Amino acid sequence: MASSGEEPRSGSPGRAGTGTEAAAAEDAAQLDTAEDFEVLEEEGEDDEDDLSELPPLEDVGRPAAPPREDAQPPERGAGDAAGDPQEWLDVLGNGLLKKKTLVPGQGVDSRPQKGQDVTIRLKATLEDGTVVEEDPALTFTLGDCDVLQALDLCVQLLEMGETALIVSEAKYCYGAQGRSPDIPPNASLTLEVELLAARDAPDLELLSGKEKIQLANRKRERGNFFYQQADYVLAINSYDIALRIVGSSSKVDFSPDEEAELLDVKVKCLNNLAASQLKLDHFKAALKSCNLVLEHQPGNIKALFRKGKVLAQQGEYREAIPILKAALKLEPSNKTIHAELSKLVKKHADQRNVETEMYRKMLGNPSAASSPGKCKDKLPWSIPWKWLFGATAIALGGVALSVVIAARN
Repeated sequence: MASSGEEPRSGSPGRAGTGTEAAAAEDAAQLDTAEDFEVLEEEGEDDEDDLSELPPLEDVGRPAAPPREDAQPPERGAGDAAGDPQEWLDVLGNGLLKKKTLVPGQGVDSRPQKGQDVTIRLKATLEDGTVVEEDPALTFTLGDCDVLQALDLCVQLLEMGETALIVSEAKYCYGAQGRSPDIPPNASLTLEVELLAARDAPDLELLSGKEKIQLANRKRERGNFFYQQADYVLAINSYDIALRIVGSSSKVDFSPDEEAELLDVKVKCLNNLAASQLKLDHFKAALKSCNLVLEHQPGNIKALFRKGKVLAQQGEYREAIPILKAALKLEPSNKTIHAELSKLVKKHADQRNVETEMYRKMLGNPSAASSPGKCKDKLPWSIPWKWLFGATAIALGGVALSVVIAARN
């Protein structure tokens, strides 16, 4: 995204701030909020943009309200320049996202392309007419999910200079979470949009260190927004874009501080990427993301914790336990790691008991109380001698036959 360089505004429909801070356990600030973990809270400002500030999953994952079957686009107001309701375009064919031209643009050929940086004038209102956002020049990268899906999907249909009205259900806006304090949960929005400009995105190789850091951070913050909305697929998309920016080649020299900050952004993105992949049960991908973090920072507690979680989810308790022990050694007072480690030790013990019982049955010794002396009767040396002599004779006969055949040849 190539706007003027300002940090994203948390109040903008196209931007995501750090989100709702979770209440809770003071010892678990460095770890991810998850189904069976303590709710986590930031202890300092260094990690304020990572996933520790996310709300509990039960809040994040609330299902969106079903779409209203009687939803209709708003009636024309006095300022509407376009015709009747028949002129509404059902963008996705599901009735949840509609667009109507108010002021025509410069023709289809002037429409922006995905990957370009576009600038729009935006006015967003609730169904009751309350204005919740006005931005005279909102700039974002089209197709990168930098803004509300309603905008990302509809702006690519606008012609240069066109003004349009967009009516969107909550699914393509702020969903079940809403945006405190002005946009309630499951709220539909009406967006008045004018396309002002479209230009090619900047060449990543020519960005300064500061510009690259800002751009990558915006994508990462957008990923955090989607994570809060429990939309882990789009979160992964944003983190991947941020990582692609950080890892892009450059024709500009960076200072040591800029290099260190880029590495910090990369580590945060990988950690958050692993958290999102874990939510989707993409264990192999999550494990790879954790390992990439640990290559740069072997003592990264979040990566160790999530790697242990990934292995545990796969039933690899033997491998997960020492990893969580390493995390606990780095932060001995952390209650979340203690709880998870205790749980895994118990599961591992149960797993070993099941395996032991299975082996006993396979070896014909189902009784756990059998004494060593009684086991001697079951040793293979009790095979009858005549069986042994018969097998030996067969083997020797085979060797003799082979010799005869070789002699004849």
